[in-house]
Amino acid sequence: MKYLSSSIGRKQLMSVTGIVWLGFVLTHMLGNLLIFLGPDAYNAYSHAIVSNPLLFIAEALLVITLLTHVFTGVKLTAENKSARSNKYAMPTNGEKAARFQSKFMIFHGSLILVFIISHLITFKYGPHYVTTVHGVEMRDLYKLVFEVFQNPLYVAWYCVALVCLGLHLSHGFFSSLASIGIYNPKFASLISKFGYVYAVVVAVGFISQPLYVYLIAH
Repeated sequence: MKYLSSSIGRKQLMSVTGIVWLGFVLTHMLGNLLIFLGPDAYNAYSHAIVSNPLLFIAEALLVITLLTHVFTGVKLTAENKSARSNKYAMPTNGEKAARFQSKFMIFHGSLILVFIISHLITFKYGPHYVTTVHGVEMRDLYKLVFEVFQNPLYVAWYCVALVCLGLHLSHGFFSSLASIGIYNPKFASLISKFGYVYAVVVAVGFISQPLYVYLIAH
């Protein structure tokens, strides 16, 4: 408990929980790309996930790590603000950059949290259509996706949220690895660039789904 109450401990805890979500958003994005293969492939993939007996454990892990990440981030941000003994002092360039990144990470994170809740309400707990694939009755999530993404306002909101996710991931990728000790000055530039590539791939992959659906539906 003493370790987790320390600044270093909280930073590392935030990094570990962030890494869990780094893996999740990538796999989720790849699964979404199955929409390009048609309704059967997309619905079969969705059904395989919801019918998996380990789903409850996976969802519980994601919820716990997300809440831990959010609360730890808020705590660290509050501590950083209170640690400034002279808030009127002229900050150095490095301090300016750190404050700038910190402020916007909180902004990204808050918007992403709202998006996650909205996303769950819209899709996980949204209308339940039924279809049959290879003789198996399952939820027609493909139909729901096409229905939702015909709304240009929702498509715009989705794209803005995913751009913010990309920005959040690009900084979070590097900082998470650095906080848990996976860092070498020789490879810092390479890791940073890989983080940017990862963030762009994830954001573009997610955004491609609503744009594809909206353009086809219209």
